[in-house]
Amino acid sequence: MTLSLTLACFWAVLANVIAMFPSRRHHWPAAYVLIALGVPLLGFVTYENGPWIGLVVFAAGVSILRWPVVYLGRWIRRTLARGPAE
Repeated sequence: MTLSLTLACFWAVLANVIAMFPSRRHHWPAAYVLIALGVPLLGFVTYENGPWIGLVVFAAGVSILRWPVVYLGRWIRRTLARGPAE
């Protein structure tokens, strides 16, 4: 297993451990850190292992961080529904 896949597995385990902690702030600060670490890691995985493995790791990351992706989708939909800026 390559270094990038090992780091991606470690990232996934870390994300799951963080999700087990009780939080009054709904885990958003941890999600921001995981996103900041995950984006370059995804690029590294794609560079070392190719685009198909990169897509698999991307899908795993989206399944772990699903609420930021849901909110991003809602924001994009709202922005596109407004039309061009006046």
